[in-house]
Amino acid sequence: MNSTESSDPILKVKNLKVFFELEHYQNKGLREIFISSLSHPVQFFFKTKELFYALNDVSFELQKGSRLGVLGVNGSGKTTLCRCLSGMMTPQFGEIDTKAEIRAIFDSGTGVMPELTGRENAYLLARLFFPKSNDIETIVNEAIEFSELGHFIDVPFKKYSKGMQSRLMLSLISSKTTDILILDEVFDGADMFFKTKLASRMMRFIESAGATIFVSHSIEQIREVCNQLLVLNQGKVHFFGDIEEGIKNYINLKS
Repeated sequence: MNSTESSDPILKVKNLKVFFELEHYQNKGLREIFISSLSHPVQFFFKTKELFYALNDVSFELQKGSRLGVLGVNGSGKTTLCRCLSGMMTPQFGEIDTKAEIRAIFDSGTGVMPELTGRENAYLLARLFFPKSNDIETIVNEAIEFSELGHFIDVPFKKYSKGMQSRLMLSLISSKTTDILILDEVFDGADMFFKTKLASRMMRFIESAGATIFVSHSIEQIREVCNQLLVLNQGKVHFFGDIEEGIKNYINLKS
């Protein structure tokens, strides 16, 4: 793995917080509600709202050349972090400092219209992924050829298997480089044959991108792709740094 380039950070994340108010349903009758309001008026009318922190004081920096793996059990805040970085979600507190172009893909159903064909969706997705491009036709044609979907490209997307959806999505997202690329568990549905074909293309793409954030449950994929690791636990940074040391921390966290 290449080490990260020594330069000013391409991305700074400082004290990021995302939280939601939790509402608990209480099965009380009118009589109980009335008694409660009289017995404990302060608690009844001024209830303290319970907050769930999806992200809690998350801070890190990403250098140009970084390939950051993100690990964490379900609900640890991985996708919330990626959505904040891509601009899809606004945190309540904290700062995201970057002038980089960020492209993100979260799953094989992002932005698609199930009733439309793969080809029609390819054009829609290309405009979503590359809004400033004047060469959408070339991008789509190259991606379709690379995907090897054949005549299935003109079949409605809703008929596609998970693997076929991944083929189309990954072929499109890897068509052009960007400053920061965010990949959130998008390899999971691809079949082994396509993963092998895609590996060298994606590695060239990742290496030519300014930086990459790669979310996966696969430790082997993290080892293969990344040169840094961020481990999230209950919305907090549990570890940030060396790959192997981070993997040990992640395994201990799960055990």
